[in-house]
Amino acid sequence: MARLSILDLAFIPEGSTPRVALRNSLDLARHAEEWGYQRFWLAEHHNMVGIASAATAVVIGYVAGGTRKIRIGAGGVMLPNHSPLVIAEQFGTLESLYPGRIELGLGRAPGTDLLTLRALRRGPESADRFPQDVQELQSYFSADATNLKIRAVPGAGLEVPLWILGSSLFGARLAAAMGLPYSFASHFAPAALEHAIEIYRTEFQPSAQLDRPYVSAGVNVVAAETDEEGGRLFTSLQQQFTRLVRGTPGQLPPPVESMNGVWSPVEKMQASSMLKYAFVGSRQTVHEQLAAFVERTGVDEVIVASAIYDHAARLRSYELLADGWDAGCELENAAAAVE
Repeated sequence: MARLSILDLAFIPEGSTPRVALRNSLDLARHAEEWGYQRFWLAEHHNMVGIASAATAVVIGYVAGGTRKIRIGAGGVMLPNHSPLVIAEQFGTLESLYPGRIELGLGRAPGTDLLTLRALRRGPESADRFPQDVQELQSYFSADATNLKIRAVPGAGLEVPLWILGSSLFGARLAAAMGLPYSFASHFAPAALEHAIEIYRTEFQPSAQLDRPYVSAGVNVVAAETDEEGGRLFTSLQQQFTRLVRGTPGQLPPPVESMNGVWSPVEKMQASSMLKYAFVGSRQTVHEQLAAFVERTGVDEVIVASAIYDHAARLRSYELLADGWDAGCELENAAAAVE
């Protein structure tokens, strides 16, 4: 079975605050390490009133400081928004404080709109330098970095693990060429997932960090005691994606009994297309759906996003998923032993 990890966007529910959202993120991470999740990632978004993780390195430090063993990282930092040296210093500092637990996923998209990109003192052309910026960042972390005229302090020689993130074939080819692990954003952009995985595995070149391909895929999961309750909780995410389709994003709305009348047929089609890899229902239902997804794609890891309005229900969703997945692994191992 593939490993389970968490992508937490630090969603701000309607009527709440960023402070509450960030405290909920830490609480989730503490539970996640007890439930056996592999890693806990936070993502960089700007000018998004419903997401509290814009200062991603700061939030990673907060979560890492409040946990003991789970790996904490960026899923990811949008590198075109930053100087590679500054990111090396930030994540070198994190690695120095929490050795062996920090990792850095890198994205090429700005994670925001054009006006905000200008406010970040960046332009769209920054993305064109992404491969070169990744290489520069690698050089600051490398064992040979102590010989550079410009050094990241802290950072030099710490070998912070890098990932390439993407939702297109570009990222797959870059990750393969650089011999880095690859994470596909199929939780909101599912179209090219299987093609990207094929390209990544076919073109992969071993590196000092990784000797064989390793790929994770983002999925949405809403698990509850029953299929019906899972479906009700899922309406928060359906509403949020409907608002994205309309160009009116906001804070995470509470669930509704039915989406009928909330979205138009066209909005339903567009939002549902983006949510293709959303697994919703009871523990058994979600486990069966996710196991089929892993079998079809062959991913090494699934990184789970769960946008659930009520924090207690979100915790329960992740707990049910982990419990169900453990049971599935036990069944798989038992079957192998019989054979």
